[in-house]
Amino acid sequence: MIDIIQILKLESLESLGIDLKLNFEIIFSQLYRDEKLRDVREKIEKRIYEYFDKIEMISSPTIYDHLLLSLRKKDVVATFNWDPLLVQASWKNRNFDLPNLLFLHGNVGVGYCKDHFQTGLKGFSCTCGKKFEPTPLLYPITEKEYYLDGFLRSQWKTLQNYIKSAFWITIFGYSAPKYDTGAIDLMKLAWGQAKERKMEQIEIIDIKNEEELRETWNSFIYSHHWEIHNDFFDSWMANHPRRTGEAYYNQYLNAKFIDNHPIPRNLSFKELREWFKPLIDVERKKE
Repeated sequence: MIDIIQILKLESLESLGIDLKLNFEIIFSQLYRDEKLRDVREKIEKRIYEYFDKIEMISSPTIYDHLLLSLRKKDVVATFNWDPLLVQASWKNRNFDLPNLLFLHGNVGVGYCKDHFQTGLKGFSCTCGKKFEPTPLLYPITEKEYYLDGFLRSQWKTLQNYIKSAFWITIFGYSAPKYDTGAIDLMKLAWGQAKERKMEQIEIIDIKNEEELRETWNSFIYSHHWEIHNDFFDSWMANHPRRTGEAYYNQYLNAKFIDNHPIPRNLSFKELREWFKPLIDVERKKE
């Protein structure tokens, strides 16, 4: 978002009195509030959608693939990203049991049926036979109205249900910008008071320093029940894939110290899927 003015070639906004040095969320909010600039805003919205819609994932495995394969059907990945990379990774690995996906600001890779409240890949059809409509993108206004649109409302309601019952939450690269206090408030509402979550664990994957991250996420953290990693492959998820919660529980609550079982890096898709297969086979036998 820092470079989006240059990426989308929106420098002409300066002629409208817009300060291009501002955060894009502030710029867009200015356009949103000024009804005379509605046409300008709609053109920018269309350009944003078209830009993200063209993004394609490379053919070799990425962290997106590792992330999805490290989680199970009981888990969820909730993203604020508009790009379709997570959707594409999910499709590539569709023969494996993967986590649920939630799109908190909409996504160019998914569609929605308003009549039956179903979500699926854009271009596919609902069970009623109608093609899924593109989901709305929640463009960067400072006061986001999460509950006005049916699709976004369903995504946030589902996330809140997951948060209420979660033992483990990993926050991966989400900065919790001050321009989006509504999102944090919705998550806090579901999480409750940190003192009521004495056993739960918060894991943060981010390159920021500890002091800054603690300040941002303090209301979610109880005592020492949190840790920071600046690399995905150092996280519990990557070192105990598909068994993250169980590994932590055994080691720190049952005092059964265990070795890491890290995802090997630089494997081909075939090798990666073969490595994960024994873990998934055990899960399916227990169902």
